[in-house]
This record gives sequence, structure tokens and C-alpha cells, in this order.
Amino acid sequence: MSIPEQIATLVTLLRQRLALRRNLPDAIGREVARAVTALEAVNGTASGLALSFHPVLRHLPACLQATDKGLAEALAPLADHLPWHYGYPPRRDAPDLGRDIAFAELVGPAAPLHSDEVCLGLTLIGPHSFYPLHAHPAAELYWVLSGAAAWTAGQVTQVHPPGSYILHPPNLPHAMRTGAVPLLAAYTWTGEVAISSVYVEAPPA
Repeated sequence: MSIPEQIATLVTLLRQRLALRRNLPDAIGREVARAVTALEAVNGTASGLALSFHPVLRHLPACLQATDKGLAEALAPLADHLPWHYGYPPRRDAPDLGRDIAFAELVGPAAPLHSDEVCLGLTLIGPHSFYPLHAHPAAELYWVLSGAAAWTAGQVTQVHPPGSYILHPPNLPHAMRTGAVPLLAAYTWTGEVAISSVYVEAPPA
């Protein structure tokens, strides 16, 4: 199976797993339904693929050992071909952020599978790492595949274990901090998906 075909298979598998949550009558269920409906309309062949040498990939084997077997088997052979990156500007207070945090968008405006309506991707964060406070106008749903992190959304911080779903409404500042193990999560964006995320300064104490 070619790399584009493997990416399509992984996207289908993630969409099908997410769809199991789409009929629940809560905010997460409604966001899952929006994302899955948009993903069902995505077609075409993945393009713009190149080998990735992002240092965050050194954490992926540990994550895959703790991930659902079907997803791990679909992701492992193509992980090096995904567009892993950390697209924020450098920070003087945290110059190594881009080594231990990265995202691989599979579906989206600039992703291997094009869509202007929805994004679907993976987030990989190394152990003892902090993804600083940030926000974006798209609604964001995270699904934790392996590992755990303390997620701050607004004024609330909570540890979310594997299997958790976390919903960030548009423009809500949020951050994540990992502990002793790396985090692998899938995410979707709906709404204003073409507008990038930006850092948010923490309010005064």
C-alpha cells in the first residue's frame, strides 16, 4: 500500500473511531458530529508528502506501545512521512519547544488531504513538556490516544487520561503540560480552520 493510501486508511480509521461518539447528546457529541460529517466529504489523494526528521518522533514508539492496536498499526509505518512541525514563532523563555512538541495535520487547508471545512491531525508532546497558553477561532476537539497531560482551559486545569475527549470552544485560551510519559492525541478543528493558533499571554496573577 502506498503512503497516500496509508494516510487515507488512517484518516478513515480515526473518523470511524470518532464517529462512535457522534450521537451522544452533549457538546462533545455535537462537535464530533460536525467534524465527522465534514470528514466524510473529504476525498482525493494525499499530496505534498516528504520524509520528516522532526526530533519529536523519538517519543512516538513509546506512545504507540500504549495506543489502540489498530491505530498504532496504521500509524507506525507512515509516521516518518507525515508533516510534523511546530508552527509557532520562537520563544526566548522556551527555546526548545519545537523539539518536544509537534503536530501532523492529515486533513485541512494545507494538509496532505485538502479541506477548507475541517482539520484532522495528531499532536505529539514529549514528557515533561509545556505547550503554552494559546487560542484560535476554530472549535477544537482532542481525543487522547496515549499518555496523559494536565489540560488548562480558561481557569480550569484537569488531568485527562487516555480515551478522554477535550473540547475547546472558539478563542478559549488553553495549554497542556505532560508528566513522565509522552502524549499522543488526535484533534479536529471546525469553523475558522484557515486561521492559525497564536500564543496568549497569561493574565496577571
